[in-house]
Amino acid sequence: MSGAERISQWLMQLQATNAATWAARSAIAVAGLVALIVPGLAPWDQMDAIPVAGAFLLVACVLLPDSLAPLLFLIVVCLGWLMRAPSDLTVPLVLTGIALLVVHLASAFAGQVPSYAVVSRDALRKWLLPATVAMLLGPVVAIAAGVVRGAEVQGSLFVTVAALVAATAAIWFAAGQSVGDR
Repeated sequence: MSGAERISQWLMQLQATNAATWAARSAIAVAGLVALIVPGLAPWDQMDAIPVAGAFLLVACVLLPDSLAPLLFLIVVCLGWLMRAPSDLTVPLVLTGIALLVVHLASAFAGQVPSYAVVSRDALRKWLLPATVAMLLGPVVAIAAGVVRGAEVQGSLFVTVAALVAATAAIWFAAGQSVGDR
């Protein structure tokens, strides 16, 4: 296939892209920007390489959500977060966590179907409920972790992670999802 044919095919696929695909890729772009900007504006000193590498990976996430780019984006932002961020729970940390969650969920949704496929509203609704609840769980888990941390309970990280996993599983199964649904 020549270069002109590839460009023509790509333009036809872009023209055939429907609203669900645009919504998922827009969510990746917006949440990715939040995940890059919020730590950059936070009071801790972030490494300069994180926003640069993250910007290139974010473009790849939007263009190729079914590739390794979303995972690498999450790893890069998390490494920047873990290397320099304070150990206290702050609003920038929670916002960054929620943004990374949205990038993950939107990439998973967008990566399941080709950009030119027709996606029904039912498929979008199936993802919307768990995604919304997962986003709302971020601040709740942060508050719970702050309360448990202030109580100086042994194993508070384990308790927080276990509660988050249990809540996510409950929401997943309450929404009628099963492990084989995609």
